[in-house]
Amino acid sequence: MLTSKERADLRAQATTIDTTLMVGKSGVTETVIAEAENLLTARELVKGKVLEGAMMTPREVCDEICEATGADGVAVIGTKFVIYRFSEKCQEERNQTGRAKRKATPASKKDPVRKGIHARRQAAKKVREQRNEYFRQQAIDKAIERSREKQLRGEE
Repeated sequence: MLTSKERADLRAQATTIDTTLMVGKSGVTETVIAEAENLLTARELVKGKVLEGAMMTPREVCDEICEATGADGVAVIGTKFVIYRFSEKCQEERNQTGRAKRKATPASKKDPVRKGIHARRQAAKKVREQRNEYFRQQAIDKAIERSREKQLRGEE
């Protein structure tokens, strides 16, 4: 299962690739599924198109192909759909060419804007806590003063 960020990244990658899988009026047949398997093994990310004569919607076609191949549906827009399945073959090629996935950057270096937001929130929280403590102490002092006044009035 893909996360929304992974799906968004794959959708962005899919805009530049060509449509390689066509589904015609016969629908999702064994040959279409076999071709999808070959394309997923070779490329990981496949863009397909449902032709006008097909009796199925692009969503139905995408779901059937994903179910048959074990892929994940990335997007369905109009008559086109995008599917993805991890491929060991593609990973090996990336490793050989040095295009393997980079190490995750530490959170401290990831986003300076988020770091600033976090610092401002912490400062605001500290100010709130100080203000609340001040008013709490004032309320305690007033309560003590009132109880002393009551005691003095009770003695007189």
